[in-house]
Amino acid sequence: MAKPAPGKHKTTKFVFVLLGLLALFLILDLLWASSSSPSPDWTLPDSTNIIVPRPVHHNNSTPLKENRKKDNKDGVSGRVLSATFTDLDAPELNWEKMATAPVPRLDGAAIQIKNLLYVFAGYGTIDYVHSHVDIYNFTDNTWGERFDMPKEMAHSHLGMVTDGRYIYVVTGQYGPQCRGPTAHTFVLDTKTKQWQDMPPLPVPRYAPATQLWRGRLHVMGGSKEDRGTPGVEHWSIAVRDGKVLEKEWRTEIPIPRGGPHRACVVFNDRLYTFGGQEGDFMAKPGSPTFKCSRRNEVVYGDVYMLDDDMEWKVLPSMPKPDSHIEFAWAIVNNSLIIVGGTTEKHPITKKMILVGEVFRFEFDTQKWSVIGKLPYRVKTTLVGFWNGMLYFTSGQRDRGPDDPAPKKVLGEMWRTKLLL
Repeated sequence: MAKPAPGKHKTTKFVFVLLGLLALFLILDLLWASSSSPSPDWTLPDSTNIIVPRPVHHNNSTPLKENRKKDNKDGVSGRVLSATFTDLDAPELNWEKMATAPVPRLDGAAIQIKNLLYVFAGYGTIDYVHSHVDIYNFTDNTWGERFDMPKEMAHSHLGMVTDGRYIYVVTGQYGPQCRGPTAHTFVLDTKTKQWQDMPPLPVPRYAPATQLWRGRLHVMGGSKEDRGTPGVEHWSIAVRDGKVLEKEWRTEIPIPRGGPHRACVVFNDRLYTFGGQEGDFMAKPGSPTFKCSRRNEVVYGDVYMLDDDMEWKVLPSMPKPDSHIEFAWAIVNNSLIIVGGTTEKHPITKKMILVGEVFRFEFDTQKWSVIGKLPYRVKTTLVGFWNGMLYFTSGQRDRGPDDPAPKKVLGEMWRTKLLL
């Protein structure tokens, strides 16, 4: 066989070396490119600080130059928004953990009569609701008696109020998940533990504001039958000593802003409502189990008062929007104390945000203040006040100090000394 020519061998070797160098160059270039280019990130950063664009201000209170200086000082060109952005500065309170309730409750109800706190119904889980009453005794700080509710009575989102002996129970949601409301109403004699029917509400409602005022049981707002549409209707019926004195509900002046989950109180012959929201979770269309599906909620801190003129008057708003507080309040001296709740959803994650502060509203001055922090943020908690101590139990707490979204439904009872 003939040997290859020497010149041809050198040429082939040169080609192979050249191809090898070219391949090496391409590999190095690819590695350099991948290390210098950011990989896509489909999740929010783990940090509790999130950078969001600074809103444009159309007033002259803060010059734009000053804003830019502050941004540059922090090394960013936007406003730093903490994941716990809704927490307000508040003094620390010394909370003491008491006996836990027999069952955990979410969206339950509570009424205090002297040294007893009657705790009603509520979700145990999203698929299970309670149909009984537990009683907490503030004198010896124990959970004691338990008795059943009527089978036809709602299990959550109740309207409820007492005259000191009788507890009037109005409408609410019947069953778990996001089932429909009932128009049934009842009255409980707390001395005999006997239940009686009352005339049904004209239409069913979820979590309406409910109070006794000037000899009449007032029911207003709440969510309509679809669970999401705010209702503004206002009805009343005359009652005395657990008995209804009229056959039908009377239409009253509508509340200025509808929706559920607000506090409603009477003080010095004035009727007040505090906070609330428009919209709520609704049943998923076509779901045989009425599975809850989140819709848009708008939480507000509006305060309204009804007086002798029978006209709603607008009072100073709460320190921040607050909802899920229908039984999270107590009147102490000349002040209203409100514990926890929910506020506006997170602007980035759109998650529900719980409230971790204790608010005070002074009726005489109509001024708000933040008087303390809770052990954790919590919504639909149930509040009582006895012998200088503020108590709260049950509800749904946050995921932790750095995550204000709701997580665990609980039955814990806490108390703190309250000096006003």
